Amino acid sequence: MSTHITGVRTVSIPVDDQDAALRFYVDTLGFAVLRDTPTPNGGRWIELSPAENSVIVTLEPARSDVSRGAIGIRFTTDDIDAAHSALVGRGVDADEILRWPGVPAMFAFRDPDGNAFSITELA
Repeated sequence: MSTHITGVRTVSIPVDDQDAALRFYVDTLGFAVLRDTPTPNGGRWIELSPAENSVIVTLEPARSDVSRGAIGIRFTTDDIDAAHSALVGRGVDADEILRWPGVPAMFAFRDPDGNAFSITELA
């Protein structure tokens, strides 16, 4: 039986300050702004993308009942060492690169709101 679900359009990231988060994701991580539109409730709908033809992330105002931490988003890179150096060089809170046998190299990092992500090197 088909549910007619055909993919993932966006992944939402809870943030305390949309302006500060937008600066981090665009200026520090290099994401492109796809949409930044006012909403009728006085907020904003912000869509970003790390690359062409990629899943879109949205920066949504955090709610008090939303906990922070690992949200299970793994970004990808062709060069884990260059990605790690670039983020650390920009002051991003990033862990060391994990290099486990048989597993793609990866490292975790956090945004200023405390949301945790990882970057995995493509084979």
